[in-house]
Amino acid sequence: MAGNPLDPLQALSAALAVPADSKEQAELLAALRESLEAHPSPIPILCTTLIRTVSGAGESLLKRWVLDLLHFAICRSSLSLEVRSQLATQSVDTLASLLNDPSVRTVKVVIQCLTTVYPLLFRILCSNRTQRQQWDLLSQCKTRILDFARSSTTNTGVKLSAIKFVQKVILLQTRGISDPRLQNKNDPNIANVPVDHPFISASALEAEGMKLLESVITMLYTSQEPDILTAIVNSWSTLIKQRPSLVHLVVSSLTSWTPVSLTGQPASAIKSVEKSIRILLVHISRGPHGSAFGAQINEALAVQAQRMERASAEEKARKAAVAAAATEATRKRPPPAVPLEEQTDPKRLKAEVDSAAANSAAFLAGFDFTTLPIELVTDLIIANLQAFSEPALLNLVQTYRQSRGLPSVPPAKPPQPPDSVARIEGTPVSDAIVGVETVKEEPVDPLKMDIDEEEVEYEPDKLNLELSGEEAVANEDIIPVDIPDDLPFDLSDFKLPSPKDLSADERIALMRGAAARIWDGAEDLRHATSATGSQTASDMWMLLIVRMITRAVVLPKPSGSLQNEAESTDAADTQLTALYSRQDALRQTLCDYIMNDFPARLRLAITWMNEEWYNDRIRSSADPNWRPNYESWLNQLVSTYQTILEGKVDGKPDNKDKAFSRFLLDLPEVPSDVLDMLRDLSVEAEKMHVGFTTLRDFVLERPSLRAEALRVLLDLTTHPDSVTRRAAINTVRRWVPGAEPLDSMIRDFALQVLRRLQKRPSQEGKGSNGQPNGEAEDDNMEDGQLPPEELIQTPYLSDDIQLPAEKSHVLQHVELLFALSVKIPEFLDEIFASYSQMDVSVQEAIQSLITALVKSLGSNNGKLLTLMRTCPRGSESLALRVLTIFTEHGRPSSQLVALVKGLISERDLDARFLIPIIAEMDKSDILRYLPRVVSILNGQPEPKNLVRSVFSSVVTTPPQTFGSVTSNLPRVRQSELLTPAELMVLLHEAEKEIGLKSAIEAIGICFSMTDVFRSEILAVVMQQIVDEPVLPVLFLRTVIQAVTTYKSLVPFVSTTLLSRLITKKIWQNPHLWEGFIRCAKVIAPASFGALLQLPKEQLRELVDKQPSLKSGLRDYVTKKAGNKARVAGFLDIFGDDDNMPSSASSPATPVDAVMAAMPA
Repeated sequence: MAGNPLDPLQALSAALAVPADSKEQAELLAALRESLEAHPSPIPILCTTLIRTVSGAGESLLKRWVLDLLHFAICRSSLSLEVRSQLATQSVDTLASLLNDPSVRTVKVVIQCLTTVYPLLFRILCSNRTQRQQWDLLSQCKTRILDFARSSTTNTGVKLSAIKFVQKVILLQTRGISDPRLQNKNDPNIANVPVDHPFISASALEAEGMKLLESVITMLYTSQEPDILTAIVNSWSTLIKQRPSLVHLVVSSLTSWTPVSLTGQPASAIKSVEKSIRILLVHISRGPHGSAFGAQINEALAVQAQRMERASAEEKARKAAVAAAATEATRKRPPPAVPLEEQTDPKRLKAEVDSAAANSAAFLAGFDFTTLPIELVTDLIIANLQAFSEPALLNLVQTYRQSRGLPSVPPAKPPQPPDSVARIEGTPVSDAIVGVETVKEEPVDPLKMDIDEEEVEYEPDKLNLELSGEEAVANEDIIPVDIPDDLPFDLSDFKLPSPKDLSADERIALMRGAAARIWDGAEDLRHATSATGSQTASDMWMLLIVRMITRAVVLPKPSGSLQNEAESTDAADTQLTALYSRQDALRQTLCDYIMNDFPARLRLAITWMNEEWYNDRIRSSADPNWRPNYESWLNQLVSTYQTILEGKVDGKPDNKDKAFSRFLLDLPEVPSDVLDMLRDLSVEAEKMHVGFTTLRDFVLERPSLRAEALRVLLDLTTHPDSVTRRAAINTVRRWVPGAEPLDSMIRDFALQVLRRLQKRPSQEGKGSNGQPNGEAEDDNMEDGQLPPEELIQTPYLSDDIQLPAEKSHVLQHVELLFALSVKIPEFLDEIFASYSQMDVSVQEAIQSLITALVKSLGSNNGKLLTLMRTCPRGSESLALRVLTIFTEHGRPSSQLVALVKGLISERDLDARFLIPIIAEMDKSDILRYLPRVVSILNGQPEPKNLVRSVFSSVVTTPPQTFGSVTSNLPRVRQSELLTPAELMVLLHEAEKEIGLKSAIEAIGICFSMTDVFRSEILAVVMQQIVDEPVLPVLFLRTVIQAVTTYKSLVPFVSTTLLSRLITKKIWQNPHLWEGFIRCAKVIAPASFGALLQLPKEQLRELVDKQPSLKSGLRDYVTKKAGNKARVAGFLDIFGDDDNMPSSASSPATPVDAVMAAMPA
């Protein structure tokens, strides 16, 4: 078959042609399946076509075949990942609808398919941001399967499949290995989810994954189905391999497990679960993470081995007892078929009993019946009793009593009427008894009978007398011989005799005994009530024992027989102290019993505390001296719980914590000490789940405690530890908006904490003003400021924020408000309004901390855009920070550019507002606003880097590091950019608007960008500027810097630029003339030719200011000897002419040569 594949369409058509659900169709489909498994390439086409036909169809062979084929294709075939992912995408709708199919088999296969479909689609949807509908459908499927896993009525096969799906979800929704070298590309997890994904939240999925893992661990401890437990344990081998961070949780769960929930299950099933756990623990110990948990695992394995050996011995004993009982039953002879009178012969019965005893004596002498289960013993007793008739059983009892020398039991007497009946009729008792036998019995309607209390009385003493045969003797002692006929029988005034007085020790012993019996019988009672589904019996004994301890007490009173009142009071106090001591001892016994297994005895604890509270109320109203017990013993329970929790090896809570939360929730009154305890638990990372869960339940379900519990949660939102603070914020933010009155309380708290950051008038300032009262002080306070006494306080915030403020302290104040602002953008108004009233150090911290909030809201958020346009005075720096965040990693939108341009034109804002958007402006706007940007230069590195990034964004040749600062991305329209020459010319032309110092620094930035401002660019710039009618002040400085940077520009400057400056009479501008002189000195001797073009007066001034040029000029003139008169004139300026060469040695005139070389 593998060598010759079938034509899938032809084979499928043949299968559809035969009768449905027939043997022939089954054979044809099986052959096609075998061919497809060997050659799976046609499977996607078949599945895509056929899967749509099974939705809503009834149960059939074809439907099962199609689902099995789809399961093979997605889960086990050799198809590529892309093909399987496409097939999963096309079939998820049908699989979702089949989750509600009435067929158990169909639902099971569908869940198995979705176990693979979920990670396949998750991988696709992480990168595809448009398939929101498919993600919602996948989430619905997940919810439905999780319901299957949690339900107690789900079919076992379906539940096993659901458990495997849950394990796959846990793998997917937890983080994988952080080391990139060890990461597996075929292991999708929440680390693949982008931070800004529109509909997949990594944090929410991770929280759900951890919650599912907790539920699976809970199922491991509580499930009574061995198959479910085995499936859970077997699936954890993959979990510890792919999620090393969860190994500690798995190990602690396995080492703490005991088969308590499997009580009543077959020993083989329990042993199977034990072996699975043992195998997994050994596997972990031998793995890469075993060294860290070696001691813990070895200890758990040793305890488990002892437990398994003990269970094996008990099972062997049980089987031996059953086998012995079966052997004994076969040895017994059937009762002989003899007349009844012979059966009642005591001698014959005695002989039979002795014979049977002799046969089994050897076995019974060495057998320990205490090893047999109670249920087996009961069944054996009932079976043996049913094997004898009633007369034979009575004869056996009689024979046994005779053999032991006990008095015989008299034969049963006929029922006798009460003595009162005989006396009323005037008949003696003996005659009345005889008369009863002659009366014909008539049938009586039981519905018309009146049952008197005497007919249902329980008389154990009388019953004991009858069974012991001493009834006659007792009757002779009690009943008188002569009974008067007129004895009255009116019981209307009858009263029970008072109970027997017990001493204090006897009372304590009696109550301790009752408590001990209840303690010992609690386990059996729990099994009985769980089997019947009724809690009536347990409710009864709980109420009984609680009231025995709380209400069965009478306070001693001062005796009137004492000589004086003082002695009477002292005696009463002594008795009262002793009474309280005894009652406290009983209460301590009950407390120890409850805390020994708090989750199982939760209802008893709740009943006890409610009874104590109620008893305190009624006792206090009747006796003002009553000592309350409710709060003291509630604190005792709470402190004991904390001691148990702190005594754990890892210090982490377990299922007891959920029970403890329910316990606190059901208390009739919660003292403030309990709230303080919950506050303390909430600040410990391992125990915070208990505190936050209970406080949340108090807020939601206890209106009387709502304000106190919510205030504790709100205080925790300002805790210095980030884990505690964020846990509290996540707890309270779910009630905003809409959950009144919680919404208003949370909003008010958040705003009041924000106002703590505002400036407050100092006490010294108030005193200097000499104001007599607070009203005058309020008049001088700035808007938004609050007096110190009105500011809210929490245990975790100092009275006054220390300045300069630390970022962590500011975060304690604003993190709650920032979290709420995501849901309620109106809070941004309050943030901007308060910002202007804050210290500079606080403002700087706010600018840093608001980044995450702004990013989450996005650049299209209407409230943020409105605030940027209408920000209050003093909050401009915060608006600038928002603008910077918007443009850090992306190009600003046209809407944002227009907003900032309008804002700049309307208000005198910092030029930094222009930096993020200037690259998106038109060329005219760039030329208009760039001088304002350059004006921020002040010699500091930060403004210098900003301006450099702006220059990189507005010139035609961006640098390689383009985009690393702000949002300056490459522009599309190159025509809207400035050329490097235009930028340099602009810096010179706008030097007055920019400021000379800032312009000098900006020009220096340009020179540092050597890949843009090359020598030819600078030559163009100098040529363009020198042609301007008015030269900039910094022009000559730029020329000097240019020739210093690029030596190749010296010829251009010396031959062209200086000459142009001389023709423009540069000496008429003192600043430029000074620059000209310095430039000439820098490029000397190349500048000598141009300098000789200066008028003599200006040349003399030049050499006077720069004497170092004289010798060079003199040599230059001497070497260029020409017209002697002109040379003499120059030499007169440069110095004496004693050393001048003779005219014979200088045939040509140097001055003439220089003049000839000068441009016209």
